[in-house]
Amino acid sequence: MEAIWTSVVAVVGTLLGSVITHTFQRFASRRSELFTRSEALRQERIATYSAFAAAAEDYRHGQAERWYRKQEDPDGEAFIAARDEAHRLRTAARQALYRVKLLTDEGEVILAAERAYRCTWEVSNAQDQANRDARDAEARRAIEAFVSHASLLVR
Repeated sequence: MEAIWTSVVAVVGTLLGSVITHTFQRFASRRSELFTRSEALRQERIATYSAFAAAAEDYRHGQAERWYRKQEDPDGEAFIAARDEAHRLRTAARQALYRVKLLTDEGEVILAAERAYRCTWEVSNAQDQANRDARDAEARRAIEAFVSHASLLVR
C-alpha cells in the first residue's frame, strides 16, 4: 500500500509541476509579447514624431522662402517656384501630421502638432518683415513645443 501512495504522490507532483511550469511560461510569453509590442510602438512613434518635426521645419523654411520671393516679385518665376515648393512641403507636413494623429492618443501631443502646423502655415501671410520674423519665431516655438510634448511619450 505504501508503494501505491508513493506512486500517487509522484504522479500528482509531476502533474502539478507541469501545470505550474505551463502557467509561468504562459505569463512569461505574454509579458514578452506585450514588451515587444510596446517597444515596436515606441520606435514607430519616435520615427513619426521625428518625421513630423522635420517636415514642419522644412515647411517653415519653405514658407519663409515663399514670403521673401513674393516681396521681390509677386509675379516672378522665383515666387511661383517657391510657392509651388511651399505647397509640396505643406502636403508633406500634413501627411506627417496625420501619422502623428494615428499613432497618438494623447490630446496634448495632437494639439501641439496641429498648432505647429498652423503656425507654420501663417508664416507666408505676414504683412511685413517684422511680422514675418514674429510668425517664424512663433512657428519655431510651436515645433519645439510639439517635440517637448511628444518626447514624454517615447521615454
